[in-house]
Amino acid sequence: MALKCAVVGMGGIGNTHARCYKNNPLAELVAVCDVDKAKADKAAEDYGCRAFYDEEEMLKQMPEIEVVSVTTSGYENGSMHFEPSMIALSYGKHVLVEKPICADVRDARELVAYADKQKLYLGCDLNHYFTGPAADAKQRQLDGKVGELIYCIHKVGFNGTQDSYKKMMPQQWQMPYSHLKAFCAHPFSVMRYFCGDIVAIQAFLDKPGVRKTAEDAMLSINSIHCKFANGGVGYLISQRGDAMFGYGGWWSYEHCGAKSTFAIENCVEKLHVWDPKELDPTRGTMNQATPAPITTEYGVSDFGATFPNRINAFLEDVTNKVPREYIRASGRDALATLEYTFAAIKSYENGGALVVPEMLPPLHGDVSRIKTPWAW
Repeated sequence: MALKCAVVGMGGIGNTHARCYKNNPLAELVAVCDVDKAKADKAAEDYGCRAFYDEEEMLKQMPEIEVVSVTTSGYENGSMHFEPSMIALSYGKHVLVEKPICADVRDARELVAYADKQKLYLGCDLNHYFTGPAADAKQRQLDGKVGELIYCIHKVGFNGTQDSYKKMMPQQWQMPYSHLKAFCAHPFSVMRYFCGDIVAIQAFLDKPGVRKTAEDAMLSINSIHCKFANGGVGYLISQRGDAMFGYGGWWSYEHCGAKSTFAIENCVEKLHVWDPKELDPTRGTMNQATPAPITTEYGVSDFGATFPNRINAFLEDVTNKVPREYIRASGRDALATLEYTFAAIKSYENGGALVVPEMLPPLHGDVSRIKTPWAW
């Protein structure tokens, strides 16, 4: 039976969630909610569901709701997620929250802990690895074809130049860490998906002269060096329309393993593989040119294709009653990206000092799922 779903926050991303629910057989969109009456009414008309202007009122009047998407906006471009997510959880609803999971890492820790206490599903829209290229690259890892991590390089952002610069709307972006908080959750999530937990971070942030002249507060250039628990290292570079990104496009992830290397281009579009066993039966020397990779093109160019994939995964996990500690792109995973974000902020504020991110809460299974007695 389809899960009864509601969306809180009917801006652009809220409408994206609503469309995904409307088009997914695992979901039935029954309500939308926004403090802006016009937005809620328009969405209700578009999707054929009820409109509400207060979340608690919606949940009181429609106790049958099972899943709530929280897509509210905020002063750092989507940061007001804590209160509506806590309200939904307090009414016993599963929650899919937009990124960043919260504006403040202390709120995120509380939110994740509360969802665990309530034994409810909490997921986050970390959608950048819900793609064909990422799935195939992950399968290579699981098949043992990539080997031990040596390094990864993730480059992601927006193309632009100083001539195309336009000052962001103050209420959304005019804070130093608005790009880092709102956007870097995605590359951090991808790096963690392929490389595991980050145990040390060093960050350098800045903004170009055109932003300084415009008295733009946002630190739009983010350069972050990472050390992973498994011993590998990684580098994340992100910027918000300050330059053309060049080779690899607006989104590229390169992962070098001891056995082979792969790279994903433009998130949804291509997977390149450099594997000596697949490219050439004889190993080359360091002086030989790297051979052309084996490239798979997926016939997808619209990044928007990631949203139905990610939301479908959440619906599948809830429908199939997957153990909460194993759901894909969980609240705990989203908390990890925010811990890294705040570690990067701390590093920058201390002149590029090495910072160890706070440890994540431990995973605890549900003993009620154990069907057989303990054996001693």
